[in-house]
Amino acid sequence: MPALYERLRAEHGPVAPVLIAPGIPAWLVLGFTELLRVARDERSFSHDPRNWRLLREGRVAADSPIMPTVDWRPALLYTDGRQHRRMRSAVSAALERINGHALRRTVRATAERLISEFAEQGRADLVPHYARKLPLQVVTQLLGLDERSGQQLVQATLGTAAANADSANASGRMTGILTKLIEAQRSGTAGDGFIATLARHPAGLTDDEILHNLVVVFVAANQPTVDWIATTLRILLTDPALGTSVAGGRLTIDDALDQALWRHPPVQNYPARYALRAVEFGGQPIRAGDMLVLGLAGANADPSVRPPDGCPVTGNRSHLAFGAGPHACPSQDLARLITRTAVDTLLHRLPDLELAVPEKDLAWTTSPWAPSLAALPVRL
Repeated sequence: MPALYERLRAEHGPVAPVLIAPGIPAWLVLGFTELLRVARDERSFSHDPRNWRLLREGRVAADSPIMPTVDWRPALLYTDGRQHRRMRSAVSAALERINGHALRRTVRATAERLISEFAEQGRADLVPHYARKLPLQVVTQLLGLDERSGQQLVQATLGTAAANADSANASGRMTGILTKLIEAQRSGTAGDGFIATLARHPAGLTDDEILHNLVVVFVAANQPTVDWIATTLRILLTDPALGTSVAGGRLTIDDALDQALWRHPPVQNYPARYALRAVEFGGQPIRAGDMLVLGLAGANADPSVRPPDGCPVTGNRSHLAFGAGPHACPSQDLARLITRTAVDTLLHRLPDLELAVPEKDLAWTTSPWAPSLAALPVRL
C-alpha cells in the first residue's frame, strides 16, 4: 500500500481518483494539508452519506460491498453541525466518566488471563489469541455485561465484521444484545454505567441513537484497536533497534505506539466525506456530491511532514491516524490506554518473545480501508 500511495501521489498529486468498489469512483486524499481541510471544513465537505450523488441517483446497488461502511445511521459518525455536536456531547460525557485507573486494572487483568492461556505452550499466535480477544473483552466489562452476555456480544461482533454469509444474522444478534442492555440501563435496573450516562444526558438521545453510537464508539472501533496492538507488537519484534530501545528504557511504549500510528495507522483509508459544492481541490475538479476518502496512511507519509525513515518517533503526535477536526476519534485516549497496557503487560510477562516466521511470511487480510495482520506467530 505505501508504494501505491506514492505512485498515486506522483501521478495525480495530493488528491487521486480511485475506485472503491466496481463502478464506484471516489477521490483519495493523500496530502496532509488537504486532508486536514477536508476533515475540518464542514461547510464544503459533509459526513452525511445522504449527500453522496451516486447514492441519490440510485447508482449504488443495495448489496454493494461499500454499503455496510457508508450507509446512513443515526450516529455521530454520519451527521454534521448541530446534530453531530448534540450526539458527541453525550458520547464525550460518557467516555469522560470512565475511570482510567480502573480501566487500566481491567485491561491488565484481562491481558494476564489471556497470556496465561498460552504462556506454557511455548508458541502462540498473538492476533487470534491476544490482540483480537482483549479489546472486546474489556468493552463488554465497560458496558456492564455479565460473562455469558459478554461472550455472546464478542462472538456476534466478530461475526458481523467477518463479512460472510452469517454476518447479517450476527449483526442482528449484536443489535439484540445491545438493545436489551439499553432498555435495562435506561430503566435504572442495570447500574450507572456508560449506557446509562448516554441515556440520561441532556442531549436527549433516543434508544436508536444510543444503539448506533454504541456501535460506532465500541464495536466499529474494536478492529482498529486490535490492529494497533498487533502492529505495535510486530514492529517491536521486527525492528531490533526499536525493540532494544524500548526494552532498555531509552524509548517508551508510547513511543512505539506513535511509531505504529505514523507508519502503519490501524485505519489506512477512512470513508468518507461528500462535497457539498463544486470546488477545485488538490488540483482536481471535485463536483458536488462526490465522495472523498481520507487517506490517513498516505497523508502521514506526505513528504512535507513524514518523519525520516528509520528515525524513531518521540513525542510527535501530529499524525492523522485518529482523523482531525470535529469528527476526530472521540475514544482515542481510551484506545491508547488499552493498547499501551496490552503491549506493556505482554512484554513484561514474556520479555523473550521472538517472531516464529520470517517477517516476509506474515499473513495479511485484504481491505481497502485497513489491511491488517491475520496472524503474528511467536515463540515464547
